[in-house]
Amino acid sequence: MSHDHDHSHDHGDHGHPHRHPFQPDHDDTLTYYRKLEIAVRELLIGKNIITADEVRKAVEDIDSRSPEGGARVVARAWTDAAFKRALLEDGTAACASMGFDMALNDARLTVVENTPDVHNMVVCTLCSCYPRMLLGIPPAWYKSRAYRSRSVREPRAVLREFGLELAEHVSVRVHDSTADLRYLVLPLRPAGTEHMSEAELVKIVSRDSMIGTAIVRAP
Repeated sequence: MSHDHDHSHDHGDHGHPHRHPFQPDHDDTLTYYRKLEIAVRELLIGKNIITADEVRKAVEDIDSRSPEGGARVVARAWTDAAFKRALLEDGTAACASMGFDMALNDARLTVVENTPDVHNMVVCTLCSCYPRMLLGIPPAWYKSRAYRSRSVREPRAVLREFGLELAEHVSVRVHDSTADLRYLVLPLRPAGTEHMSEAELVKIVSRDSMIGTAIVRAP
């Protein structure tokens, strides 16, 4: 991964420090795809197919999403066996029952469960497909070419750079998102949290654990 150094910091909302590879800021570049998005958007508005106000509301809706949505889904699955079965069988429908309508973005959701022997990790090798309805805006490193390419070639090395060292017997499965199929990792519930309520569990589930670059630890 193209970076000079790792650094540690605390996300604040989840309470556990994580090591993230350094990533440069890509938002200050008017790339081909950004020009294409602007051109298509202005064309659709000019032809009265959509309005600027509809675009603004859609952007505000996405901006309002945060990893707390996904954390609520995970905590519900940890505390409700019937919901967990439904979630693993049909993630789209199960999340819709909690008010997260993945179909609004014409996307289906598949939830993959971590076990003591299997660790799942999510990537989008083509661009930055991501369950925004549940996790909000993807982090810069998720969109980087280095993460997208290396995650499928050497996932253990990438996880190690995030500070996650898995035992050799644990299989790593990498799931490649597409425009119409998104993935969410259902992390292992940490030991020692049996006494915690669903609301308390929400607070310990991090964004990265739902991407698969971290695990959830008991507070």
